[in-house]
Formats: sequence, structure tokens, C-alpha cells
Amino acid sequence: MADAVFTEDRARAVVEAAGHPAAELLSFGENAVFADGRLAIKVGRGADLLDRARREVRVADWLAKHDVPAVRSAESEVRLIEGHPVTYWQRLPESLRAAEPADVAPLLKLVHALPEPDFGLPARDLLGGVERWLRAGGSVIHPADAAYLRRRRDGFAEQAAALVPQLPRGPIHGDALPRNVHIGPDGPVLVDLETFSSDLREHDLVVQALSRDRYGVPALDYAAFTTAYGWDVTEWDGYEVLRGARETAACAWVAQHAPASPSALVEFRRRVASLRASDATVRWYSL
Repeated sequence: MADAVFTEDRARAVVEAAGHPAAELLSFGENAVFADGRLAIKVGRGADLLDRARREVRVADWLAKHDVPAVRSAESEVRLIEGHPVTYWQRLPESLRAAEPADVAPLLKLVHALPEPDFGLPARDLLGGVERWLRAGGSVIHPADAAYLRRRRDGFAEQAAALVPQLPRGPIHGDALPRNVHIGPDGPVLVDLETFSSDLREHDLVVQALSRDRYGVPALDYAAFTTAYGWDVTEWDGYEVLRGARETAACAWVAQHAPASPSALVEFRRRVASLRASDATVRWYSL
């Protein structure tokens, strides 16, 4: 089981135990990412994510074989240190600018044209983390809110299983947001490969539409994305189902941060309230 509270201090203790006492924290979210010289070191939340970490390294090596611009692994072995999976990556150069939705589209077109890898990819279990995230939220998450999100999860999981896609199924990134694209001197590069899956390609497109509707991404930026990709997923009759599933997961994801972050608790409650009210106009804020 993952730790109930995964803090920056806990992550730092793990990376120090791995032999990197001077590592610098770069980001803290689903994982903690540190830098030490030319290495980037990712610390996962718990031992239950070990298989996912191993698959992420295999995906990186597979993308390298297909010349897809993506972060490259620095070590094939995944270590389990004090109950946390630790992976090593080639540190990317400083970003030249923040990525925009239009930067994501060419990378997705490359990924969506790939054949299935020989090691196999799982289906995109978009809602599979809901229980883990809610449990990690502990006592600060009101039981009624947790029960509500579980009901939404079950309902949307059933509906999503019956969807008929517009695009061919196949490899997807699974969380194709601009924050998971790094703009280096040679152009955009995919990062955070842990949600790579084989499923509806529409998953990678719905996240962009939701960014416009919930997170304040300008409509013009979304239009640039759809133009670059060549299709607008909101025209698909399955869009509302995948959007609802994504909103459910995005709301539950915040719960894991709530015990250690008052602002995360406020954001969690904002998201739950907007879902309960069926108010799609409420702005959500990234952590």
C-alpha cells in the first residue's frame, strides 16, 4: 500500500537513502522528481506503483527505438527503496518556454501512429486510482464526498466500457497535457510516461478539451491544438462520457494532497461542489 501521506520530506528521505543527498526537488505531484547533476530521479508514492514504474522505463526505451521525442531512461533497473519505486532519467536541458496545446498535437500524432509494443500496454485505467487517492486523503476527506466520487467512478466506468471510438485504438500517452511536454532546444519532448496505455485515442484529446473548459486554457489555444491534430474530439458522441470520467479522476486525484496542503483541500472541495451542482462553468486550479 502507498503511504497515507507522501510529503516532500518523505520523498527527500528516500532520494537521500538512494545515495543522492544533494538532489534538488524539481516537482512534487503524483511523484516527486529530483535533479542531481545530469540525472533526474523520480520517487513514486508507494510499492504498489512498482510495476507501473517498470513499465514507464520500458515505454521510454520503446519510444527511443521509434525516434519519438521523449524523455530517455538513464538506467533500466527500477529500485525499491524504503517502500518507494525509484527510477533514473536523463535530465533534460532547461525549458525554453512553457509548452502550449499546439505543441502537444504533433507528439500525439507520432504516438497515435505507433504499432503496439511487444511487451504489451494496459488499458487506460483512468478511474483506477480513485480509491487510492481517496484513501490517501484520510480523515480530511468527508465520507459523503468520497462516497459520491466512488458512485461517479462506477457509473462512468460502466458507460466508458460501452463507447464506440471514432479513432482506431492503440498506444496513447494517457495524460497528454502541456505540463507533460518539455520544450527543449530541439523542440517538444514528451515526459511523464507512466500513463502510457493502449486504448481509445480519444483519451489523449479529451484532456485538452477539459483544459479549455475547466482550467482556463484560451479557446484560441484549444483551436490551435485541434487544427494541428486534425480533429476536434468534442464532435464525437462519446465525448461527454470520457469528460465525466476525467473530471471524476481529476477531482479524486487532489484528495491525496489534502492532508498536507490546505490549498489542496480547498481545491478538492471546490471540485466536488461543482460536480455535485453539475456546474461545468466553475474554474478549477492546478496544484
